[in-house]
Amino acid sequence: MAEHFRRVAILGTGLMGGSFALALRKSSPDSIVVGWDRGQVLRQALERGAIHEGIAELSIAIAGADLIYVALPVGHTIELLPEIARLALPEALVTDASSTKRSVCAVAAESFRGWSARFLGGHPMAGKEISGIAAADAELFRGSKYALIRPSDENAARGAEDLRVAKFAACIEKMGAEPVWLSAEAHDRAAAIVSHLPQLLSVALAGVVRDQTDETGLPVTLAGRGLRDALRLAGSPYSVWRDIILTNSDNLDRVLDLMIQALEQLRGDLRTRALEEEFAAAGELYKILRDLQ
Repeated sequence: MAEHFRRVAILGTGLMGGSFALALRKSSPDSIVVGWDRGQVLRQALERGAIHEGIAELSIAIAGADLIYVALPVGHTIELLPEIARLALPEALVTDASSTKRSVCAVAAESFRGWSARFLGGHPMAGKEISGIAAADAELFRGSKYALIRPSDENAARGAEDLRVAKFAACIEKMGAEPVWLSAEAHDRAAAIVSHLPQLLSVALAGVVRDQTDETGLPVTLAGRGLRDALRLAGSPYSVWRDIILTNSDNLDRVLDLMIQALEQLRGDLRTRALEEEFAAAGELYKILRDLQ
């Protein structure tokens, strides 16, 4: 098997798909990269040098590809997986970049059977608060974890050492990412805490600040970098998050309950020395996260 994927179809050439395409062209220059998206997006992807060719017809984009990278909203990915399974070469690897995995992997398990292509669930733990091909970056994945989903059924487990999977893991390592193997369930529980909860907290904080801003502009006009940093995620549009929230609402319910409890605990400790302990514990976690970068 060749060291690189010969022909790669990127379905969705926005921030994630465009960044993967740019990173792939940098790390595997011999790969031919084609994109499938709306015409205007494909033109921008071509201008950015992310793809060699933009194709509007799904069947033509997939034809001959030995790697199909699905970087679409979760709902759209779920809708397209049966069609992708039907169109893909049996020897192809199909992987996705969806931020939740249980719903996607469940549909994939039904769609990719028998002699169909191999499906590998994935989620690059990287991103920006802005979307679109204009924000795509060849270095987006560098230094980040890249979640890969272990097969859950026995037949798939026997193919866990599939050379296509090993080649994809090597591919993302060349981009500077670190593959992390886990189940779809474990991924969604973890992502609810480290990714989805921070997004919702940023939105909630923005709402409080907005509602408390008076006709003079206070308190916003007094804000510094700290508030801007805390609200960075609030710049991410709902269109990006709608399907993520809908397909992980059970885990989000649980972690929001924990967050509410934590806030109530902080309120109860406002006038006690226990608050110092909370700050110290938070600082220790921050140091751990900082040192991981």
